[in-house]
Amino acid sequence: MPKIIEPSIIDQEITRLEEQVDILLHTVDRLMKENKSLRAQQESHTTERATLIERNDQVRNRVDAIVTRLKSLESGA
Repeated sequence: MPKIIEPSIIDQEITRLEEQVDILLHTVDRLMKENKSLRAQQESHTTERATLIERNDQVRNRVDAIVTRLKSLESGA
């Protein structure tokens, strides 16, 4: 004989599943927003890093030029 499930039990189970789906949807939405934010931060940091590397190279070149001039003044004096 097949087991008959009461409609109220089925309704409760459907309600429970709906709640779980809602929780999952909210979690997915939150994670997508967080991911977007983290990608934006990463892009910003990448750009900032490139700028700092460029500035560092410029400073290094200026220091090298100063050192070269100082050495030429030393050897010329």
